[in-house]
Amino acid sequence: MTKVTMTVNGKSRTADAEGRTLLVDWLREGLRLTGTHVGCDTSQCGACVVHVNGAPIKACTALAQELDGADVTTIEGMANADGSLGAVQQAFQDYHGLQCGFCTPGMVMSAAALLKDNPKPSEADVRHYLEGNICRCTGYHNIVKAVMAASGQEVAPVAAE
Repeated sequence: MTKVTMTVNGKSRTADAEGRTLLVDWLREGLRLTGTHVGCDTSQCGACVVHVNGAPIKACTALAQELDGADVTTIEGMANADGSLGAVQQAFQDYHGLQCGFCTPGMVMSAAALLKDNPKPSEADVRHYLEGNICRCTGYHNIVKAVMAASGQEVAPVAAE
């Protein structure tokens, strides 16, 4: 075991890691930050997306020891300073961009990365960017609406059910 230290959600955090410990496991088991989900173990679903040094990565593809010293943001770090939902999180709630919620942390993290790079994406841009994230519940329509709304663009309201 080796001590690994990273800045996670703005705070220095240290936990043990074996050489084979994946970042997602280090976050979930070492730091008890369970918002980052393990969905497929094959890097296909995107449920484990976090930001490392400002860039989105699938946390199931990186070894914790290799990221010693990195700056990591997880879904827990996406809230506002007062604890209220961040803009992307709020848009997902407002536009029903979630159902079971399993994919939601990865979707929010990917959407935030897209909006950082492209503050006013087209619907096609959003759909293309989220290709690496799988949702088995929503059909993506409301997820796309949520991302568009988070970008400040006009979006038709979601019909009441």
